[in-house]
Amino acid sequence: MQYQASTPEDYINQTPEERHEVLKQLRKTITTNLPKDFEEGIQYGMIGYYIPHSVYTDGYHCNPKEPLPFMSFASQKNSINLYHSGIYAVPEIHDWFVSEYPKHCKRKLDMGKSCIRFKNINEIPFNLIAELCKKLSVKEWISIYETNIKKT
Repeated sequence: MQYQASTPEDYINQTPEERHEVLKQLRKTITTNLPKDFEEGIQYGMIGYYIPHSVYTDGYHCNPKEPLPFMSFASQKNSINLYHSGIYAVPEIHDWFVSEYPKHCKRKLDMGKSCIRFKNINEIPFNLIAELCKKLSVKEWISIYETNIKKT
């Protein structure tokens, strides 16, 4: 589902009411645990966490006017989706998350390359997401991005 939001609060307020508290808790989990220098805002129609131009002036190679994306989440029709670039770009983080997930959730992991889908909003593993948020610093993400992803 697409929302026309200009702030994270506005985004959450546009979602179905039964999701508000879960989305607020997810947002708080991320903002509390992400390393310093990541910023929060609306990016690609979702609540996003990115490295601002004040820290990484090159921006995102697909569109240098955009700050370098790192993590985001969205309320979709049938799930809440969490996107994490480190899971996509760093096999060790992917493998760690896949092995830790069953320790936190009874449901089978529903995951794409960088997307984790939570179909039961009452079973989101906030503690595991908090740990995931701490896996990469801004400096580490920039290095991984420039080495493995950015096209020169």
